[in-house]
Amino acid sequence: MIEKEKIGEICQKAVDKYGHQSQIDMAIEEMAELADALMKFRRGRVTEMDVATEIADVFIMAYQMSLIFGREDVVSEVERKLLRLQDRMNK
Repeated sequence: MIEKEKIGEICQKAVDKYGHQSQIDMAIEEMAELADALMKFRRGRVTEMDVATEIADVFIMAYQMSLIFGREDVVSEVERKLLRLQDRMNK
């Protein structure tokens, strides 16, 4: 398994190499591919592994987006939203 620090390093290198605009475009493309895979899964046209592959791509691109748009802000928002979800689940 790749260490958390190494993930950040790899993603930062991709952002540095390809640039913000290119990686933003790639994130949009990967999210569309996930949406497509989910729709196909509902119709029985792809496997869970196909969906897992697209989820992995979106996770990687989401990490890169957090580097571009502010990692600390994203982490803060994730925590805030998880706490809100936890409250909803406890009601």
